[in-house]
Formats: sequence, structure tokens, C-alpha cells
Amino acid sequence: MAEPAYGAHEGLVAPARRHPQLWRLLAGLGLTAAVVLALNRVAFGVLGVVAPGLFADGEAAFVLGNSPGSLLVLLGSFGFVIVGVMVAAQLMQHRALVTVTGPLPLALRQFWQVARMLAGLGLLLLVLPPYDMGVVLVQNLPMGLWAMLLPLSLMAVLIQTAAEEILFRGYLQQSLAARFRSPLIWMAGPAAIFALGHYLPAEAGDNALLIAAWSGVFGLVTADLTARAGTLGPAIAVHLFNNTIALLVVALPDSLSGLALYTLPYSMSDTGALRQWLVVDFAMMAVSWLAARVVIAR
Repeated sequence: MAEPAYGAHEGLVAPARRHPQLWRLLAGLGLTAAVVLALNRVAFGVLGVVAPGLFADGEAAFVLGNSPGSLLVLLGSFGFVIVGVMVAAQLMQHRALVTVTGPLPLALRQFWQVARMLAGLGLLLLVLPPYDMGVVLVQNLPMGLWAMLLPLSLMAVLIQTAAEEILFRGYLQQSLAARFRSPLIWMAGPAAIFALGHYLPAEAGDNALLIAAWSGVFGLVTADLTARAGTLGPAIAVHLFNNTIALLVVALPDSLSGLALYTLPYSMSDTGALRQWLVVDFAMMAVSWLAARVVIAR
């Protein structure tokens, strides 16, 4: 049985419950992947013709996202995930994308309420020591260029975070909840897959398992918020807050740093320095989760 606090989740699950078969979910995930691969191929083919400079350093360098143009394209391409889920939900479960996100007026209202709360929290942290995160940060982009790109950067991060929430806490979570009553399945299952997608032993070395664990806990946090809110609005807001800091303010230098104002002076595989900050990240995640729950409960 679902937890009483998760009663709002039933509104999201009900449309999927009309077609709860697991084969539909698996087929839908395959269809989503096919749509994403096809649209990516078309988009990158067009970019190769109209903007060949993006690939001047080779495709491998491009997918690292360490230049503004490449990262904007990579984040924007997550929009294809939204298209894929829309197609899969319609063909496999005969439901519209709005049933995955939850009612748009409510989702948007909850998103802005949580986003405002987290923005205030971010500003508060900004004025508190240590102002340099305890290390000497490396300037990545000139302040003027960073500020000029910021509106576009925020839109790109919003697309990326919304796409991941629509797929994991939307389509996948709801489809599992339509078939299984236990939150241990429909919350932990997508969170485990989300964590697996963030398991990067080649890049993170001995930190890979810890980073994957952080991602799994984050998946549980956003699953809880979605089940309490009855929309994806709060989960998207928390995800946007996290990724804005990690991608646009202070990024790791290994990859996805192209839009960051600063980068950290150590890599993802640095066990000493990174593990200290993962503890801080876990604390920030907990604070963000609690703040969002306060907003939802109002």
C-alpha cells in the first residue's frame, strides 16, 4: 500500500494504471531510446554542416561539454528525451505528456514556489563563509561572457533537468506504481537506474561508487517530492537548483564545465578533496529536500 502522505501520487498514476503491463513500459523505454538516438543523429548531422566549428576538436572533445557551445548543445539535446517520452506514453499507454508531469497550472505553481525558496537559500549560502568553498577556485569564463550566456544556460539546464525528471520520476516511476503498490519498487527502482547512469568508474575512479550513491539518494529525494506533490514541479525545481550550481557556478574540470563561472582545482577522481565536498553535497540535498517539503505542505 502507498504511504498516506503519497495520496497525491495517485493522480499521476491513475492514467498509467489503465495500461499497467510491464511489456508496455519496456517497449516504451525502448521507443524513447530510439526516438532520442534518431533525433540526436539528425540534429548532430545538421550541426556538423551549419556549425562545423563545434566539432573542431573532434567528437570526443565535443561530448565532454567543456566549451560553451558544446555544453549548450548537449544540454539542449535532452529535449529529445521529452519528445521520446511523449511518443512512448501516447503509443504504449494512450496518455498525453501532461498526465506525466501532472496538471500544468499546479506543476508550474509548485515549481516556482520551490524554486523561489531554493533561490533564497542559495543567496543566503552565497553571503556566508567560506566564500571560495575553502579552495582557490579557477576562473573558467570571464564574468561578462558568463552573465551574457546565463539566460540561455539556465534554459538549457532547465531542459536537461526537466527531461530527466519526466523520464525517471514521471514515466518510469508512474508506470511501475501502476503495476506495483509498494514504494520500495516504484521509488527505489528508478533511483537505482538513475544511480547506475551516474556510475562513471573511468572518470571518477575510486569515487565512482560514492557519486553513484549520491545520485541514487537524489533519485529517492525527488521521487518522494513527486509523490507528495502530485506533480513533477518540485522535483524539477530541486534538480534545477542542484545542476545550476554544479554546471553554471562551480563545476568539476573533467567534463560539462563549458558554462561554469569557476571550476574546482581538482578532478572527479580526487578522493581526498572531492569526498569532503560530497559530504557537503549530501547536506545540501537534505536541506533542499526539507525546504521543498515545507513548500508542498503549505
